[in-house]
Amino acid sequence: MSKTSKNYIAGDWVEGPSSIANTNPSDTNDIIGQYAQASSAQLDDALNSAHIAQRQWAATGLEQRQAVLMKIGEEMMARSAELGELLAREEGKPVAEGKGEVYRAGQFFTYYAAEVLRQSGDTADSVRPNIEVDVRREPMGTVAIISPWNFPTATASWKIAPALAFGNAVIWKPANLTPASAVALAEIISRQEIPKGLFNLVMGSGGSIGQALVESPKVHAISFTGSYDVGRQIARAAAQNLTKFQLELGSKNPLVVMDDADIDVAVAAATGGAFGSTGQKCTASSRLVVHQSIHDEFVERMTASTSALKVGHALEDGTQIGPAASAEQLASNLDYMQLGRDEGCEVVCGGDALELATPGHYMQPALLIGGDNAMRLNREELFAPMACVIKVADYDEALSVANDTDFGLVSGIITQSLSKASHFRRNAESGCVMVNLPTAGTDYHVPFGGRKNSSFGPREQGQYAKELYTQVKTSYISSGNP
Repeated sequence: MSKTSKNYIAGDWVEGPSSIANTNPSDTNDIIGQYAQASSAQLDDALNSAHIAQRQWAATGLEQRQAVLMKIGEEMMARSAELGELLAREEGKPVAEGKGEVYRAGQFFTYYAAEVLRQSGDTADSVRPNIEVDVRREPMGTVAIISPWNFPTATASWKIAPALAFGNAVIWKPANLTPASAVALAEIISRQEIPKGLFNLVMGSGGSIGQALVESPKVHAISFTGSYDVGRQIARAAAQNLTKFQLELGSKNPLVVMDDADIDVAVAAATGGAFGSTGQKCTASSRLVVHQSIHDEFVERMTASTSALKVGHALEDGTQIGPAASAEQLASNLDYMQLGRDEGCEVVCGGDALELATPGHYMQPALLIGGDNAMRLNREELFAPMACVIKVADYDEALSVANDTDFGLVSGIITQSLSKASHFRRNAESGCVMVNLPTAGTDYHVPFGGRKNSSFGPREQGQYAKELYTQVKTSYISSGNP
């Protein structure tokens, strides 16, 4: 039996009452390790210690706080090859993507290290004489962070880094599917000069530890990335305590390809957007909305591009499509393939489970045609290496189809027309818009988030993150009579 990795609670690594096995989805014979599950009592210990540590951290000098975040980020970037391989091994994305994710996660910490020193507020004269007004931001207190399995290091980092930068304590519950990456990041943070209890790693199921965490009155803000249904449950729980919360949920992103599109650009953007990270990302473009005049050429080129993608073990050189992250995810993918057939789509390539040299959750990337926007296949988030082409007659229909969704995270357009690009950018009902780019791929220094059922609450990333992690205080100071 392999060694059990522990939780990090109140400044110590502690065992839990039970543990779970972490299995490599590229090779299910490879058990990465055992990972402790926290108890409710241990969660209470984390919450109580966080309350004390947060006050100490908020009173810590800015340069020390800046140095802590910088050291975390620099170590992550320096170890991106090692930690990226670990990430790929447990989550299944190709190792090059895993290394890139860890390096980008380090950049979140170095970015927010700089934000620590960006201390600026507002001043004003009162409407009353001899009174000045000072407006500044203060930490929320203890922040609960619940992160997903598909970007286990990056998503967690873009939540943890601003939380610490703005003076908060953190209780982090990662996804149980990717605990090794969580322990690796927690180990780096644990070695920094921070108060005991400021940062806590509390592993466990969403139904037990996650639910207890969001229901706790000792939590002052919640940041969650995951499914729409779970997000609704968190919103209900947070409302009971009037806890501030931020939700990043699912999406159904369209990529519009117009009749004047550069086909090379369109195929590259659609392939990267639909199949990058094995399609297991909230920014994936699973709806390809294509003008009828270039539909056949696009489908022919896209079929060739999709068929050429190499499916393989995440750690093998040249792998472009790794396995689904779990057996359950693969089963869901195959169910959606059957649904697409039942709804009348034609599968032009891919869509079958694969047996490779190692037992894993492999599937050929799939391209479907003949879809319309009323199909469940084109209304529900797939989280699979699947894309469906929807033929449209003109730009107006393309925009209508793109916006006809309950979600609104990212939308994209491929066109050489400045007027179409400008109109789409202004009228697409999504939080992010891409022009002549894949729908996947965002920067860390600008806001990220969606509309409709994709997001709720303040934006993530960049300076906009302070809207969740801080609260505003307005002070009035009398200077007395002149």
